[in-house]
Amino acid sequence: MLYGGIEAGGTKFVCAVSDENLNILERVSIKTTVPEETMKEVFEFFDKYKICAIGIGSFGPIDINKNSKTYGYITSTPKKGWNNYNFIGAIKEKYNIPIAWTTDVNAAAYGELKKGGAIGLNSCIYLTIGTGIGGGAVVNSKILEGFSHPEMGHILVRRHEEDNYEGKCPYHKNCFEGMAAGPAIEERYKVKAYELEKNEKAWEIEAYYIAQAIMSYVLILSPERIILGGGVMKQRQVFPLIRRELKKLMAEYVEMPNLEEFIVPPILEDNAGIIGSLLLAKDIEI
Repeated sequence: MLYGGIEAGGTKFVCAVSDENLNILERVSIKTTVPEETMKEVFEFFDKYKICAIGIGSFGPIDINKNSKTYGYITSTPKKGWNNYNFIGAIKEKYNIPIAWTTDVNAAAYGELKKGGAIGLNSCIYLTIGTGIGGGAVVNSKILEGFSHPEMGHILVRRHEEDNYEGKCPYHKNCFEGMAAGPAIEERYKVKAYELEKNEKAWEIEAYYIAQAIMSYVLILSPERIILGGGVMKQRQVFPLIRRELKKLMAEYVEMPNLEEFIVPPILEDNAGIIGSLLLAKDIEI
């Protein structure tokens, strides 16, 4: 059997086909423009294969409520052309196969649990910190979903005492994403995150916001591992600062795991989303 996977990002779509052992036979990267153009290339890729199921991890917000009239849609995205786009409907018009549908970060969390940095565990949270901040959770080996999917980047955080930055989020200003995503770093310091490598104070402030968010996730979900991906987290010097700040914030209220093993970068790196999408396709009961 062959499985298809789509990691649908705001910048690019990664499409892949794998065998039953998740060996990738072919993968392509397609620029995200407008649906008519992007999906034409997606279909041209999958038309070459007889896939039995497909897994999709998409940028959002998306509708994951199967009882909703807009199930399978990308909903209120600012991405031109994709607002209220019937993604699942477009796939079903082409292929009469089972479809797994979730967010890109949920797919990445699932990939890391099954094949990456959380192998052997039953739960994990995957955070991507880059142009925006998104989070996915796997609990008892199942993706966490309710009436919608988690929006972990938009929890509120306390402002660092040395930070006068107002916040970048157009909805909430000083939410986690508004204070700690790449655009907030760039606007605050007038340089890209990777140019701040030696600015320890900047990374201490960044770690303060990330640790606050992790504290909330830990107290609510108690995941067995936190995996931090995305462009900002390629600056590995921030990991020890996050662990130190989390320990301080928790104040020994709950007994924590070994933080060196608890807060880690992704093993699958930039492949977490597409591997997770393929795994979701394989795990559908056909």
